[in-house]
Amino acid sequence: MSGITIQIEKTSNPAIIKFEASTFLTRHNSYEFKNIDDAKDSPLAQQLFYLPFVKTIFISGNFIAIERYNIVTWSAVQEEVADQIQEYINSGKEIISESATPKKAVPVSVYAESTPNPTVMKFVANKKIVDRIFEFKNIDETKYAPIAQALFHFPFVKEIFIDKNYISITKYDMVEWNDITMEIREFIRNYIHEGKEIISADIPAEQKEKVEISDESYEALDDISKEIINILEEYIKPAVASDGGNIMFDSYDPSSKVVKVVLQGACSGCPSSTMTLKSGIENTLKNLLKGQINEVVAING
Repeated sequence: MSGITIQIEKTSNPAIIKFEASTFLTRHNSYEFKNIDDAKDSPLAQQLFYLPFVKTIFISGNFIAIERYNIVTWSAVQEEVADQIQEYINSGKEIISESATPKKAVPVSVYAESTPNPTVMKFVANKKIVDRIFEFKNIDETKYAPIAQALFHFPFVKEIFIDKNYISITKYDMVEWNDITMEIREFIRNYIHEGKEIISADIPAEQKEKVEISDESYEALDDISKEIINILEEYIKPAVASDGGNIMFDSYDPSSKVVKVVLQGACSGCPSSTMTLKSGIENTLKNLLKGQINEVVAING
């Protein structure tokens, strides 16, 4: 191997960072190592365990995920670790020996869950499938999302929303969920079970981050906008996610005191979303930011 690059990716767990390679490191198998003795079949993992803050190493597909002890922060050491991994891989040394025992795979299960939006069904897997939110309005947007591209070949699929461990699908009115739910559920289960790619490793960074506010953008906001974002993250997003959707901050106008938010997934175009917006989101923001909020306006994603 040569010319391999490593990209640092945050995860939902602040103690764990993913180091994504521009090529596959393993094929169809995953490996987990708890200590240097455990890593006897992975020279790379053994080398990484010499770093005193490394707690657990997980190698699968095109990435290496490392869990750290709390003696350091990732911001202080992640670049050094990325360089070490990149140098090792490009040296052509063995990453996983043939005698290594893969981590025992957990059987994949997927269940269908209705949402407040009658045109949207949520298909929930018993494992994490993505690290962040992705939304696709049509097949032209799925160049870097093989699973979404495959799902759009079903003529009744209108939109797709993917988050953590589930896929929300919006259907056209041409069919009823009773007629297609089983077919979609089995398709998704088999796709995940076969280890097929969900989101391509070479997806552009800007497309990865387009549903998130970067640290730089966040710091540039006024104090009220920052408070709104924090309230949405802590109080609103968990409830919205349980219904198969997402809510994002768009803007805050200090003169009119109007907040604009973007609704995605099952929340986009949902008949009950207006009520949720007024009775839930708007009231929560008014109560927590007294005198600062007049109205919350939704923009469908």
